Amino acid sequence: GQTTAWNWQQGCMLQWLPGSQSTVLWNDREGGRFVCRILDVKTAVSRTIPWPIYSVSPDGQYGVTPDFGRIADVRPGYGYAGIRDRNASELAPESNGIWLVDLNSGQAELIISLKQISEMGEIPNQQPGIKHYFNHLLFSPNGKRFIALHRWRYPDGKRLTRLITANTDGSDIRLVVPNGYASHFIWRDPKHILSQSKSLVGNDKWGNFLFADRPNGILKEVGKGVLDPSGHLSYLPQDQNWILSDTYPKGTERNQTPHLFHVPTERRVDLGDFHLPKVYTGEWRVDTHPRVSRDGRWVCIDAVKPGEGRQLCVIDIRGLTQSLSAP
Repeated sequence: GQTTAWNWQQGCMLQWLPGSQSTVLWNDREGGRFVCRILDVKTAVSRTIPWPIYSVSPDGQYGVTPDFGRIADVRPGYGYAGIRDRNASELAPESNGIWLVDLNSGQAELIISLKQISEMGEIPNQQPGIKHYFNHLLFSPNGKRFIALHRWRYPDGKRLTRLITANTDGSDIRLVVPNGYASHFIWRDPKHILSQSKSLVGNDKWGNFLFADRPNGILKEVGKGVLDPSGHLSYLPQDQNWILSDTYPKGTERNQTPHLFHVPTERRVDLGDFHLPKVYTGEWRVDTHPRVSRDGRWVCIDAVKPGEGRQLCVIDIRGLTQSLSAP
């Protein structure tokens, strides 16, 4: 496959279609719009639906998507170039937001508009001229709800973020992290979310916090002083006692460190240090973005190899997690 819808931080959203052992999907550009290609890599049978996809439901039937053109305008590195936001002049348009896409029919419905979310609850540090957008969507493990980050950019380029959840039809919107400070997140289970935030439960700095899926759902901090407070989070699929994360470049050596965190013992296990040269900064940076295989054995990261640039590296963690989880 090929694509002309790509960014430095998330590529073309290439991902497996849930429920299939051989079908993948990714975003592309065709006829003046962003689309999604769906390909069976064994049979070579392919089809195209006229909408891009961000997250896919666990049953493989639906996707949710923001406007990648709008994201490209307000947050370079996360949207797609080439197709301009048709609502670029509007701060919170009623015709832009999050769409639910039927992966079988290709039909889509706008389920939450930017106008709607901008008028919901209190916008922290409300100022004239702030521009609203959605990014970072993720279905819950049972597919009944999804997370989205509601973000707004100030005229000086700074931004704040609320973490919301909603039913797949856009109903029952909950401001789970309403204080304007939300970042990397992951569902722990259908009712709980691990997310980074700040100024919560006595910690005025950034940390990892467990939330219930309810308005202002803060429960407790997780891994304070051990689990990195800015890493890209996920749970191992077979054992949610393990959290996979990473770091941004640290110190003069600019090393990035993917690591595992064992929740019951609060023990951290580093998986390696990966140097990131100074030339890789801003939009072009290479975060390790650790991902775990569906069987929980392999961790895949992005890293830079001297003289060869951006690479994919695979780490076998099976023996490590088995030995450390043993009684």
